[in-house]
Amino acid sequence: MSLKTGAAQVTSAVLTWGLRHVAHRPAANLPGDVALKVDPAIVEHLRGKVSEASVMVVGTNGKTSVSNLLADALQLAGKSVICNRTGANLASGIATALLQQPKSQWGVFECDELWLAEMLPQTRARYVLLLNLFRDQLDRCGEIRRIQDSIIGALASSPETVLVYNGDDPLCARIAAEAPNRSVAYGVQGSMGLAQNTVADAQMCQHCGAMVQYRYRQYGQLGDYFCPQCGFSRPQLACQARAVEFSAKGVSFEACDEARGCCMPLSAAAGTPYLVYNYLAIFALLSQAGVKTGRLQQAISQFNPGNGRLQSYQLQGRPVLLNLAKNPTGFNQNLKIITQDAGPKAVAFFINDQIVDGRDISWIWDIDFEELAGQPGTAVFAGGSRKNDLQVRLKYAGLRAQLVEGIEEVFSQVSADGQLPADAGMYAIANYTALPVVHQALDAMAAQEAAGAKAAAGAEGGAADAPGAPAAASTAAGSADGEAGAAASAASTDAAPQQADAAQPPVVIAHLFPDLLNLYGDGGNVRILQQRLAWRGVPSEVRRVEHGQSVDLADVDLVFMGGGPDREQKLASEELLAMRDNLAAYVEADGPLLAICGGYQILGHRWLWGDELVEGLSIVDLETRRPGTSADRLVDNLVLESPLAQTPVVGYENHAGHTYLGEGVPPFGKVISQTGAGNNEQDQADGVRYRNVVGTYSHGPLLSKNPEVADWLLSRALERRAQRTGTPAAPLAPLNDAEELQANHVMQTRLGL
Repeated sequence: MSLKTGAAQVTSAVLTWGLRHVAHRPAANLPGDVALKVDPAIVEHLRGKVSEASVMVVGTNGKTSVSNLLADALQLAGKSVICNRTGANLASGIATALLQQPKSQWGVFECDELWLAEMLPQTRARYVLLLNLFRDQLDRCGEIRRIQDSIIGALASSPETVLVYNGDDPLCARIAAEAPNRSVAYGVQGSMGLAQNTVADAQMCQHCGAMVQYRYRQYGQLGDYFCPQCGFSRPQLACQARAVEFSAKGVSFEACDEARGCCMPLSAAAGTPYLVYNYLAIFALLSQAGVKTGRLQQAISQFNPGNGRLQSYQLQGRPVLLNLAKNPTGFNQNLKIITQDAGPKAVAFFINDQIVDGRDISWIWDIDFEELAGQPGTAVFAGGSRKNDLQVRLKYAGLRAQLVEGIEEVFSQVSADGQLPADAGMYAIANYTALPVVHQALDAMAAQEAAGAKAAAGAEGGAADAPGAPAAASTAAGSADGEAGAAASAASTDAAPQQADAAQPPVVIAHLFPDLLNLYGDGGNVRILQQRLAWRGVPSEVRRVEHGQSVDLADVDLVFMGGGPDREQKLASEELLAMRDNLAAYVEADGPLLAICGGYQILGHRWLWGDELVEGLSIVDLETRRPGTSADRLVDNLVLESPLAQTPVVGYENHAGHTYLGEGVPPFGKVISQTGAGNNEQDQADGVRYRNVVGTYSHGPLLSKNPEVADWLLSRALERRAQRTGTPAAPLAPLNDAEELQANHVMQTRLGL
């Protein structure tokens, strides 16, 4: 042992003792973080503490639960295990686990996807277990392609490592196809019959650029996919989940590895579709590693997460379910749990925007909150540092949410208002950094109740399968300043839609290529425009123009174009070039058009695709290019002063290309915040205005906190409808925009304005 390694171990031990016994903190990161400063190769130097094999668990959703349950299953199979059970999945967390825990036969290490390239060569893990890849933290991680390339590079650096991966995910399958390592696929055989959500990733084949098709889709991009052009398809599944059934008892299926002669029934009381994939992943890893799988069901039945993931409580006479969700797919799966509970209930969402959460929360507009709107007797609450943005999103889903500072306030409000039965269930869904706070508060409440009743039975908080879980948990298929809103029912908002005048022709909104250009929740802009018309009793029609389709813009009153990943944006630009004359005529006739990010770039002469300049539509005099040799992205909150709104325009930018306007072409707005650059790093301006065109890098989506801009566009759309149909153009009736303006004000305040 080197002096550095010894010093690192001593330092870590002292810190661990101090954190646990003096500061009463879990000591899951800091000891490893400090040890890495003393000995940067501490993980490599300590990998010998694992005698048989180790596995790195990676993926967007489910890493912590899978790692913990896999460790439990290994221990029940008679193996000793080192595991970073708290979810501390960076180098510091892995180092801490190796430093604190005794020598063992197996190592189970949860690892952040972008850290795998550094950790895998040091641990020399025998297996990488890849669960899934969903769009997540775009401001930190960038596009999914970056994560894929990082994982491929990590695997190439450890050629003996075996990749066990979700074959139902085309994004994971692309990694397996390009990595040199041996790989083993698992997946679900046959459709689970699930309702599909609005937004899914991986619409395009990453090999040839054609649109991927599905024989059946499970959720998100998971399913039996194939490319009709190049033949890329779901791989042969070495391990399968068969005969998946959801019932009042939860979920059951048969896990099979026929090549190894291993098939076994598995079941869980929490009937959520993603658990089928989680349990199958563990079965596949154990089977491939030659570890006995017979105790897996016991591990599932006994699993007590204790970390806020699908954890249940019984508090104040109410069953409570707490779970993590940090991206649209995770939230949508949680909503399916909640909506299976048809009775009265309280639902609280908590969203923070710390660095590890992602500063950009535009993704909340890709969550199908509308599924809750049809359930009367549901009280909805919004908390966390971005509670105001969440309240606005829920408002446009038809949900009137009350702002809360914490989960304790949810209990207080529900009890004080008497709006729910005393035994109505409660659901708390929180993102990454919000979860520990909610979890700690619920644990404290449980401990207080237990102490008061002198009954130890309630002190544990319960496992996911505990009888205290709300009905849907056992039967389902599947802090900023600002005060606005009051206790709510899921069935109503302050601005209920008026009855549309049947005599009026609808305002026609063309949403161009939403299957390709919806990277930053941009489709929320269309939802906002349509809802603001509905609240005024104005009929509308949204025409989704998808890949391979066309539209006659002579019959359209407003056009919207969003932003997308590079490959999808390139395909969309080719489609748009084919309709350039149609779109140019629409613009020159003063047709209103809103273009965000990539859609904005395409309007110009040229735009940047990787290192290549691509022909644009040349409808507006602007060009997007890379400044010199810089590859830096412009990523931050920004606030604009725009002639289209009296209130400053608040948004978020995330783009690599720098845009330059032609001589005399006005921007959408001037950047007035200390953060954010806008078009480029020199001009202190964002976007463009040309006739009735608004182009901008500001998403979030743009219109969610900027109702004046939304109404400016709608006024132009009503003028065009009047010209097109002969219908008189009436002025827009005012709306109550208290929530939108409060969210705007909160962000201005945070940014020092």
